[in-house]
Amino acid sequence: MSEQAGIKTAKEAADHELILVFGRLQGAANRLEYILGRALEEECGISHLMFEVLLILGRAGAPGLSMRAVAQEQVLTTGGATRLVDRMEAAGLVARAESPGDRRGKLVRLTPLGEETTVRASQVHVENIKRYLVEPLPSKDRERFAENLRILSHSARDMLPRLP
Repeated sequence: MSEQAGIKTAKEAADHELILVFGRLQGAANRLEYILGRALEEECGISHLMFEVLLILGRAGAPGLSMRAVAQEQVLTTGGATRLVDRMEAAGLVARAESPGDRRGKLVRLTPLGEETTVRASQVHVENIKRYLVEPLPSKDRERFAENLRILSHSARDMLPRLP
């Protein structure tokens, strides 16, 4: 395999153009996750993962989503999603309700505080996205960059196995 990529030494591996490109993508994503996530925690009192769940529930609207659906959207185990939702429920951001189609199942939905927090956190997040992701790019490249990210995200999503 390394022969096919033309890599014969560790130095060649470290300097390989595709490895460098992916490393830069991953490094930028990790740094932006830290910067933007920290801003959400400091200004809104929620983690970035909680914010993502608030957005998922906001997109879903009433009556809410099952725990399984939340887990699938966030690529979490159902146990991980349950623990996260437990913390969000304790903070008053979400509530569980009976599922109309499944007597044993529960649906998760935003509370009024969850709705308010989603809006406030989104305002903070949009400003920080502009500042740290959009503004550093040349204006002529921004639209194409956003489209390329959409393509990569959907391609990677489609390769993941769906949770049972």
